[in-house]
Amino acid sequence: MDQGRDEVRVARPGDRRPGPGTEGMDRQEAFATEGMWSGFVRTEPGAVSGWHHHGDHESVIYVVTGSLRMEFGPGGSRTVEAGPGDFLHVPKGAVHRESNPSPEPTDIIVTRAGTGQSTFNVDGPAPD
Repeated sequence: MDQGRDEVRVARPGDRRPGPGTEGMDRQEAFATEGMWSGFVRTEPGAVSGWHHHGDHESVIYVVTGSLRMEFGPGGSRTVEAGPGDFLHVPKGAVHRESNPSPEPTDIIVTRAGTGQSTFNVDGPAPD
């Protein structure tokens, strides 16, 4: 038996490490393996993240508290909003940015599946 591979692990809040940085977001890594990344992200009220994408990773986001607005698409022209209990799916390579339009912090849980670097900060939205 491969103890590392077959062992169930728990990541408590104090166990989380700083995750890949994007302006306006506090990413905390809970787990990272060769094909998966999972963690907690907090966005403060009124904060807007920098534009970024996740390369070969697709992401699933669960909103725990607050409100999440995500801009994406050509020129950042598309927007979705999600609140507590909602899930979002972000495809591989989709350039986007998140913001928190609510008066309280937004807490989300993110899990990404893919390989290689998981976050790429870019200068702006996808071209028109």
